[in-house]
Amino acid sequence: MPFHTAIDLAAAIRRREVSPVEVLDEYLSEVDRLNPVLNAVVFRDDDRARAEAQAAADLVTSRDAADLPPFCGVPVPIKDLDDVEGWPTSYGSLGTADGPVDQDSLEVERLEDAGFVLMGKTATPEFGAISCTESQRFGATRNPWNTDHTPGGSSGGAGAAVAAGMAPVAHASDGGGSIRIPASCNGLVGLKPSRNRVLGRVESLHGASTNGVLTRTVADTAAVLDVLGAPDPGSWNFAPPEDTPFRDAVREDPGRLRIRLCAENALGLEPDPAVVDAMDAAGAQLEALGHHVELAPPHWPDAAAFLTSFLIVWSTISAGTPIVDETKLEPHVRADRVSARTYDAITYVESLQQLQLASRQFTEQFGRDFDVLVSPTMAVLPPRVGAIWLGAEEEPSAPIANATPMACYTAVFNVTGQPAISLPLHVDDSGLPVGVQFAAGPWQDRLLLQLGAQLEAAAPWADRHPSL
Repeated sequence: MPFHTAIDLAAAIRRREVSPVEVLDEYLSEVDRLNPVLNAVVFRDDDRARAEAQAAADLVTSRDAADLPPFCGVPVPIKDLDDVEGWPTSYGSLGTADGPVDQDSLEVERLEDAGFVLMGKTATPEFGAISCTESQRFGATRNPWNTDHTPGGSSGGAGAAVAAGMAPVAHASDGGGSIRIPASCNGLVGLKPSRNRVLGRVESLHGASTNGVLTRTVADTAAVLDVLGAPDPGSWNFAPPEDTPFRDAVREDPGRLRIRLCAENALGLEPDPAVVDAMDAAGAQLEALGHHVELAPPHWPDAAAFLTSFLIVWSTISAGTPIVDETKLEPHVRADRVSARTYDAITYVESLQQLQLASRQFTEQFGRDFDVLVSPTMAVLPPRVGAIWLGAEEEPSAPIANATPMACYTAVFNVTGQPAISLPLHVDDSGLPVGVQFAAGPWQDRLLLQLGAQLEAAAPWADRHPSL
């Protein structure tokens, strides 16, 4: 059961082949067994989870299968940046309040409405600010494929939990690569949806961060996107609606696509040969599937101007978070907050305008010159645990710089708002997963799901998992 997909579990529950209580107990048992090694789950409320599972079981016995919510009784952990009513939200920080919050986030509310059973909270670095899941509050989360290495971040707890079989699917979020990076590190599927495809109760002005899930299959990702991407009448902005559900995309032909392969990145960082090999292998597979593939870079935004504006906006990452003791924040987060206070509102808005202009110029290439851009997900293999802190004693912001090779392919699509997905297409010589990123034009989430499903059908990966 630990490596079943969410769709398969939901179907088995609807057929009454297994009860939600049995499913939950199986996963909680795996958390008991593996979490002392991986440190992926940082908060548990087993009594509440079992009560929710029992309520789901009662629903199954009292309703026809067709009338059940789509994921009735399927367990899911929530990333510890999102609120669950009655649970604390620590943001991975020693400086935040410990008390329970009084309202679910909109994403959590939608997951519950879809029948998911909340089974706890997963680890994140402080405020999700770096690409390795290590914090002073909870310590280091480890990669189930090799525990000397990081599972990435900031949704590293979610990635480790799904890869290890502690959960069938996990809630995640992505503000600079935080879904796609753990997907790459852990051998999973990770889609960053288009801007405003998945909405929160309060959206940031920059719109760079969005919510999603980490899964083993494209089908699970598509089906949960239908749940998270439901319309919200209270939102200021929203993505164009789809005519048919995203879950149908996995059975749709993407057609013959014009695909650009590019090992270069916007910051000019040199990629590890292993990640280039993964991209090249993906290119060969795409050609075999009939797509037109060429090796050529897009026209990247000006790196210096783009990075300057991005870092001004990024410095506000902890804005709006209820911090009770700023002295307990990690040095890199304190440095961000000090930096943010040096900018006035005009500078912030001008930075957003510069990023929007650069985004417009960049996204115009998609659909005009090519349909999909394929690259490594990261410029490096998953770093060793602790490597993110090198130089931090001398320079508080060193972890941000150290994380850059992990995010240099991903962050640009948070700024432009385009959909991008990491697929687990490769394994390096040491056995570590290597993801390949696929990015499409604005609102083309469906195209990426179609293409991802086509690649998965040609070379399935869902049965590949670590031995723990």
